[in-house]
Amino acid sequence: MADEMVRQAQVFINRTYGSRIGMTVEENGQTGWPTMYALTRALQYELGITNLSNSFGPATLAAIAEKYGKIDASNVPSADFCRILQSALYCKGYDGGAIDGTYSARVQQSVAELNADMGLSAVYPGSALWPKVIKGLFNMDAYVTVSGGSSAVRSVQQWLNGKYVLRKDFYIIPCDGHHSRDVAKSMLFAVQYELGMADGVANGVFGPGTQSGLKSHTLSVGSSGNWARLFTGAMILNQRSVAFGNFTSAVSTAVQSFQSFAKLPVTGKGDFSTWASLLVSYGDQSRNGEACDGVTKITDARAAALKAAGVKYIGRYLTNPSATSLPEKAIQPGELATIAANGLRCFPIYQTYGRDADGFNYAAGRAAGQAAANAALDHGFKSGTRIFFAVDFDALDHEVTSNVLPHFKGIVDALAADGGRFGIGVYGPRNVCTRVGEAGHSTASFVSDMSSGFSGNFGYPLPADWAYDQIVTRTVGSGTGSIEIDVNIASGRDTGQGSFNAPRPPRPDVGFDGSFLNALHEDLSRYMRSIGFEDDGGTGTDARLFTHTQCFETIMSHDAQTTQLSRAYNMRKALIQTSAYWEMRHYDLIDQGVDHQVASYHLNGVGIVKDSSTGIGQISGEVGIRAWNHCIDKGFVTGTRTDPTKDADIWAMWQKVNKDNAFTMRTVPLIHLWGVSGKPGGKNPPAGETTLRAMSLNYTEGEIFEIIRRYQGWGDQAEADAAKRMGLYHIFEKYNNLVRQLAGG
Repeated sequence: MADEMVRQAQVFINRTYGSRIGMTVEENGQTGWPTMYALTRALQYELGITNLSNSFGPATLAAIAEKYGKIDASNVPSADFCRILQSALYCKGYDGGAIDGTYSARVQQSVAELNADMGLSAVYPGSALWPKVIKGLFNMDAYVTVSGGSSAVRSVQQWLNGKYVLRKDFYIIPCDGHHSRDVAKSMLFAVQYELGMADGVANGVFGPGTQSGLKSHTLSVGSSGNWARLFTGAMILNQRSVAFGNFTSAVSTAVQSFQSFAKLPVTGKGDFSTWASLLVSYGDQSRNGEACDGVTKITDARAAALKAAGVKYIGRYLTNPSATSLPEKAIQPGELATIAANGLRCFPIYQTYGRDADGFNYAAGRAAGQAAANAALDHGFKSGTRIFFAVDFDALDHEVTSNVLPHFKGIVDALAADGGRFGIGVYGPRNVCTRVGEAGHSTASFVSDMSSGFSGNFGYPLPADWAYDQIVTRTVGSGTGSIEIDVNIASGRDTGQGSFNAPRPPRPDVGFDGSFLNALHEDLSRYMRSIGFEDDGGTGTDARLFTHTQCFETIMSHDAQTTQLSRAYNMRKALIQTSAYWEMRHYDLIDQGVDHQVASYHLNGVGIVKDSSTGIGQISGEVGIRAWNHCIDKGFVTGTRTDPTKDADIWAMWQKVNKDNAFTMRTVPLIHLWGVSGKPGGKNPPAGETTLRAMSLNYTEGEIFEIIRRYQGWGDQAEADAAKRMGLYHIFEKYNNLVRQLAGG
């Protein structure tokens, strides 16, 4: 909502400082970071700072303190300096007067209100703007309760400001009623100040000195003063309903409830373990957990070491996206049997690369869900197992909304389409786990609390549905039993599985069983519709020329040939089927028009278009030639090499891949084999790509993605489409795997 006085402030910034500070702002009457950055730069300009910055940092703060000490009605550097302050007041929602360069009674009243809202009335009575208050004025923090904020949390925030603002490294925190990263850090500073740490020593880090000090500050009923306020404040920030102040019997009861929830010793006291869990996500890292996760195979010796350490539940990965790093990350052959034989239980984790928001979206979630289900069945996990899907990066709240939640909706839909055999858990920071659970996309959380610096952990409470709480990396056992693990506290909401079906062996593909055709047809249709491809090909400018059924029947009509090729090249049928189906589904009027131009060039000598991606596999004459030449050279096929630069050879190949579906289905796996070697001699930048290991039935997901992506080419579009094609691959593989297991060959 636009505010006229904010707009006037923006006009003032642009007219007075635009050329001086190197930026202008949109005059829209809406406060935002661009406006605050411009005001900060204007203030720095007036202070004589030459290296202007969007950041109100130490140099800006020091310049105000050294030049003016404070700003009030009797100490205003200049009219424009005052106008900057008046503009900032309006951007914060306070009355800034007429933006006339006068520190008027209206301005003085607003400054007094600002100081009070910040909790600073006792420290800074009156209407003066002190340096740290000015710093707090030039950001987007709110000092009144906003967006459903808690008045109890706001009271804690105001108390912290009023109590510690005079300390050197303590800066004014928001008083908006919401816990946050800055508020959590301010609590650590406050604890350190109460422990007697000097300015420059206190650093807001939960280090050895802070931990040692807290161990001698156990609180109990009757405790009062600043320590009691800090403890009750920490309880409030963790969404526990207590009165801010003394450690009463009611507080003790609430502490017992919190301790029980967090699986701490239930003492009702403010002891070290409780302090730690309230102040940092990982809590007391000396705790022993009943669960662990790791990237190392569980042997009998390691199982014994884990049992001796009190471990009952072991988290292991269903797949490993890399063929080279962490060779034992994924569950190894015979490992689940070893776990069960030693009386331990296993909970499965599914994780691909996914180290930033770009790897998370609905289509990727559909692929992840089906891939995890396939892998779980391969390993022998029984129906009813909960799979924890990883979000192993510091997802900001808006990224949870835009990427992570749609991703988990994709997982939900995939596992529902798979028959609902497996439950869904989420592994990630606290905010991710909470929001995915509240959206109804998971039933338990595996919390990556060890990553205490993640913005999704710092300032967020432990999710209500937590099953495993990851707190520290530790090595247990010795000799052959030595194993490095991440220690997890277990709540009992998930207990993994203690018995398993026989694993499904990695057999070569066989001819498709017709009794599953309808199910595969429907699964593929459901997936493609979920990513925007209607069964009839769609309408309008994006319309495709082939329906889902036409594509499906075309691909499956060549099943005997596809099966033979997959066995000859040690290649999963799903790789061939996925590329052919995807390309055929994308053939549209534009493709058809270009094809006509190619035919016109070669038959009539008209035009300049001599080649195009054509036919059901969208293969150009040049690509077909290069793939066949490569495979002839490698001994995969026999034949005569042709020239990918010669019109006659391009036209001969183009006609085959345009008209002969069987030839196209024969060529698709050759393009994949060419892709294994990086498509040498191709035109895609960069010139050539890394050679993958030889085609294998146990290709990792990372290798499968690369092969599928290389079929299409290079660049952002190829990457995005490959992510969508992975969903297709795992659906084809779901049924191919089922058929080959039933056939036993």
